[in-house]
Amino acid sequence: MEIIDLAWWKLALTAVLVLALAGVSLAARLGIARSLLIAGMRTVIQLTLIGLVLEALFASSELYWIALMATVMLLVAGREVMARQQRRLRGFWAFGIGTGAMFLSSFTVTVLTLTVVIGPTPWYEPQYAIPLLGMMLGNTMTGVALSLDRLTESVWSQRAVIENRLMLGEPWRDALEDIRRHAMRSGMMPSINAMAAAGIVSLPGMMTGQILAGSPPAVAVKYQILVMLTITVGTGFGTLIAVSWGSRRMFDDRERLRLDRLILQKGR
Repeated sequence: MEIIDLAWWKLALTAVLVLALAGVSLAARLGIARSLLIAGMRTVIQLTLIGLVLEALFASSELYWIALMATVMLLVAGREVMARQQRRLRGFWAFGIGTGAMFLSSFTVTVLTLTVVIGPTPWYEPQYAIPLLGMMLGNTMTGVALSLDRLTESVWSQRAVIENRLMLGEPWRDALEDIRRHAMRSGMMPSINAMAAAGIVSLPGMMTGQILAGSPPAVAVKYQILVMLTITVGTGFGTLIAVSWGSRRMFDDRERLRLDRLILQKGR
C-alpha cells in the first residue's frame, strides 16, 4: 500500500484552522486564545525537533544514544509529575519518588516486552524501543501524578482523622488505608477507562497511526492490544510504588504524621 506523504504547506493549512479557533475564542472572550496558540506552536516545534532526533537515532542505533534519550525522557517526566502536584513533598522527594517509581515500572516492563514479547534484533532497536518507552512513560506519568496529588491532598484535608486514628493505636498503614486505596484508584482510572472504551468508543492512536501508515489492520490491532496491556501494567506498578513511597515519607520513624514535609505549590 502506498503511503501518502504530507507536504508542509498542507500542515500549514490545518494550522489556519487553529488560528481560526483562537480568533473565535478571542471574540467570545473565553480567555484561552493565548494558551491555544502557545500550545499549538509548542506542538509543531517539539514534534519537528523530535522527528529530527529520531531520524538520527534510527540511523545510528547505538545503545548509549538510546540510553541517553531514555534518561532525558525519564527526567522530564519526573519534573512533570512534581509540577502537577498541588501539595508536594519537600526537597528531592517530590522529584525522586515519581521518577523512581516510573523508572522501576516503565523501564522494567519496556525491557521485558522488547526482549520476551516483540524480540527485535538487537533488543534495543530504536524503532521499537523509543515509541514503546514513550507511551509507557507518558501514561505512567499521568497515573503517578494523579495518585500522588490525590494522596497528599487527602492527607492534608483529613489530617485530623488520621491523627485520631494514630492516637487510638492504629499503625500508620491502617490509618492511611482508605486514602491510599483512593489514590491508587485515581491513578489507575485513565488506563481502565482507555481499555474499556478501546474499539467501541475510540480507536487508539497507535493503531490508527499504523493503519494510516499502511500496516494491515490485524497487525495494528495486535500491537495496540500489546501496548494497552503493558501500559496498564506499567501504570499500575508505578502508581503502587509511588503511593507506597509517598505514604511512608509523610510519617517519621515514630509513626507521627509529618505535614511539615508538605509544601503548597506557588500559584495554586
